[in-house]
Formats: sequence, structure tokens, C-alpha cells
Amino acid sequence: MSGQFHVYVLASRYRGTLYVGVTHDLSRRASEHKAKAVPGFTKAYRVTRLVYAEPYDSLNDARAREQSLKRWRREWKFKLIESNNPDWKDLSGLL
Repeated sequence: MSGQFHVYVLASRYRGTLYVGVTHDLSRRASEHKAKAVPGFTKAYRVTRLVYAEPYDSLNDARAREQSLKRWRREWKFKLIESNNPDWKDLSGLL
């Protein structure tokens, strides 16, 4: 996954609780979520499975996409995830 920044989606399980975030180091950030080292929403709701990511060269572009995705309806997010990851596999092992 090329690009300096990533917008990513984590899930608790298949079509479960979702979290949208942005990072400059996707591998590190996914590991932090998986280890529950990030206090807050993802730790409280056990949202640790990386199911989607998009690379961006610009932090401003990544943040704009993150904000856009956060406003999307759940079904739209499900369709986005399933268009690239139909089985909702954890992609963190591919990083």
C-alpha cells in the first residue's frame, strides 16, 4: 500500500462496529489498535480488525477523505469495504 498517509477502517467483526481513522504509519497504527494500546473508542468497543485502507500522498487529502467517510451511512461503508475485502479479512497481516 503506497502513499505517505492512509485512511483506514477498523471493524470489531463482520458488519460490526466501525472506526475510521488516518495515520502516516498504517502498520504501527494497526498494531497499536490490535494490542489495545490506544485508549478510547477502539479499545472500549474492541474494534481491532483492519478491513480497509486507502493511501494518500497528502495529509490534507487523507483528512478530507476521513471526514467524508465518517459522515457516510453504515451501509455505504459496508459496500466500500466489501468491494475490496468481501470476506472482511484482517488486512493487518498483509502490511
